[in-house]
Amino acid sequence: MIGNPDFLMGGAADSNQASEFQQLETPEGELHLRFALASGQQLVLPAVGINEVFDPSPDEITPMPNVSPLLLGTFNVRGRVVWVADLGQFLGDPKPLNAERTQLFVIAVEDQDTILGLAVDRIVKMQWLDIDNLQASTSTLDGMAPFLKGEWVFEEEDQVVTLSLLDRVSVLRSARWAA
Repeated sequence: MIGNPDFLMGGAADSNQASEFQQLETPEGELHLRFALASGQQLVLPAVGINEVFDPSPDEITPMPNVSPLLLGTFNVRGRVVWVADLGQFLGDPKPLNAERTQLFVIAVEDQDTILGLAVDRIVKMQWLDIDNLQASTSTLDGMAPFLKGEWVFEEEDQVVTLSLLDRVSVLRSARWAA
């Protein structure tokens, strides 16, 4: 039944619908999550490196004493404790994250058995990006450079957009967390 073309097209009666189905294009590249820091700078993470995206209220994040000022606290996700960090502050973004709003956006990334929630200003969208078009980073702050793999520069809605590719493993393994 599934091998029947009429099943896949919703019936042979509507030939326009069948031709629309055949014209769908396969996206090129890899799927990435696009997000912004408080200053408005946009970055991306490969979707395959993201465990989950949360939107907790600030009172759901428990502050912890005597830890790095980059860490906002911990968040309980189905019985697992996840540390939440201000990604912008970690990367040296000049504008601090407003943690007093009704909800935060937290991207949970993991490497081996280490999981970390990266608090960002906003989630923009999911986007297909071609790795072959990745360029060396040129317009980043010095503090960000060790954590970026490169950037894409393209036009979108009559504006030049620069998206920096964040290296989640180097963020997770950074010595900055001990400071």
